[in-house]
Amino acid sequence: MASLFKLGFLMLVLHFCAATATEFLVGGVNGTWGIPKSRNEQEYNQWASKNRFKVDDTVHFKYKKDSVLVVTEEEYEKCRSSHPLFFSNNDDTVFTLDRPGLFYFISGVDGHCERGQKMIIKVLQIESPPPQPGNDTGSLTTTSSVAALAAISVPTVTAIAILTAALFVLIFA
Repeated sequence: MASLFKLGFLMLVLHFCAATATEFLVGGVNGTWGIPKSRNEQEYNQWASKNRFKVDDTVHFKYKKDSVLVVTEEEYEKCRSSHPLFFSNNDDTVFTLDRPGLFYFISGVDGHCERGQKMIIKVLQIESPPPQPGNDTGSLTTTSSVAALAAISVPTVTAIAILTAALFVLIFA
């Protein structure tokens, strides 16, 4: 029974360590994709600017009798697209941000984009730290050690802590 518990615990830990992408509900906790009620034409861009998006994150659009289009910058500015890069009108759309750079979203319903139902999302480029030169003994200097530690992302540190705790439980439980 104890080994079954250990195996289940280890599988649970590995499941949480593997998940690093985030799903964002467009507009926030109770957000919906629609014409901004506040008459603020930048409402969605303000929401997007408060978040940090990375490759493989998803944006979740909830709406009624509307649509979501991913378009070019020019089409975004014109609020029109005859050939969108992506189109969905199923009232519940999850779109994966599959590359770094800018994504332009608009509503496909006539007049909605012009009234503020549009958004730009910037997906951050994940940069790997530059190689750090070592000293004659091949070890990192104090400055480069700090830089190397700073380059470790929070999810990586969390995953290491969880795996360490799991190993402790497996060995000593």
